[in-house]
Amino acid sequence: MPESEPTPETTSASLHAAAPLNLKITDVRTFVVDTGSDENFVFVKIYTNAGITGLGEATLTGVAATVAQAILEFRDFLIGQNPADIELLWQNMYRGPRYRGGLVMGTVISGIEIALWDILGQALGQPIWQLLGGRAREKVRIYPHTHSFDGKRLGGDGQIVEYAEWDGREDQVLAWTRVKEAGWTACKAGFLPTHKGFIDPRRTIDRGIDHLREVREAVGPDFDILIDVHGKATVPMAVEFCNRAEEFRPLFLEEATQPESIEELEHLRRHTNAPLATGERFVTKHAFARICAERLVDYVQPDVIHCGGILETWKIAALADAFGIQAALHNPQSLVSTMASLHVCMAAPNVVLLEIGSGSETFGHELFDGCNIRLQGGYALPPDGPGLGVTLNEAIAAKRPYEAKGWKVVKFADGTIGNH
Repeated sequence: MPESEPTPETTSASLHAAAPLNLKITDVRTFVVDTGSDENFVFVKIYTNAGITGLGEATLTGVAATVAQAILEFRDFLIGQNPADIELLWQNMYRGPRYRGGLVMGTVISGIEIALWDILGQALGQPIWQLLGGRAREKVRIYPHTHSFDGKRLGGDGQIVEYAEWDGREDQVLAWTRVKEAGWTACKAGFLPTHKGFIDPRRTIDRGIDHLREVREAVGPDFDILIDVHGKATVPMAVEFCNRAEEFRPLFLEEATQPESIEELEHLRRHTNAPLATGERFVTKHAFARICAERLVDYVQPDVIHCGGILETWKIAALADAFGIQAALHNPQSLVSTMASLHVCMAAPNVVLLEIGSGSETFGHELFDGCNIRLQGGYALPPDGPGLGVTLNEAIAAKRPYEAKGWKVVKFADGTIGNH
């Protein structure tokens, strides 16, 4: 018998290796961790009969306790289920409750779904991107924020600088140059400044455009500037700001309109040629269908811990790809969100950028074990460990219990509440 031909013994061994995993979910727990700033991280941990545990993130600003409790609403359903049936469990959790809950329940399901992928990857000894179809690229281009940039942790000598007020633009421009000097090729910040919590449409736009001009002059023509409008603009403000920003060639202007009104985005698209991006507050592929079909944006920005999880993010990217639209994943949360996003980026060919935000701070690294994001010249190399590739340090998490947070609002001069 030729050496390459399988024997009955090797065939039997192969069939045994390919047998069902016989995994069962035995418990679901949540961890809410005070970040020390205006946020609480929310994590979900799923336990199995094989001793494998999966980690997911379900952080949602302002409603951490609500999300954590909502995750536990699914505990009884999940216990006894096969965690490898990810799509079946997702459909049950999404379609089962008649009132589907929007962003809160989207975040809940996302956190659970990410933990299920972590379990499956560990059980099979493969990184999640491999299970999504393998590599679509060699590495993933990533970018920081200037307001969260700390060179010690991201590779240079920058300083953390806040961008909320009129003043301090020289420090802000310096932060951009330090980001570039540290080896990054793109960066994001807001360019619609407030003054003591108030927004003045005319002065806000004028000062924002002046600042954008200064930044472009400082970083040169080849560095990519990403502008986070952050939903602060009224529709007339968005039209004026986008048109005036266009000459400085931003890679995109993010969330210039509100997610409640696709009509706002349609209006803006008709009145500007500036590249637009949106999607961080959208849930599931259904919310992206119209903006892709009508080409209302140039980049979609699903957030893996809000839109439905890893597979749903991959589906959204595929939907956008069908219309020739690129994806730039939204990701200002912890390293769990970063790792989940990175796996999608590796497997989805039209994902061109990954945000890396507050999870890059020191406390974020102390909170986790086993995570080693390998950076190389403004890119991240593919995760090479099984599953998600990061574990929660529960001892550190216990030292930072949940703390109730308020929220910030932007006002106009007459005291009315603006968008955010």
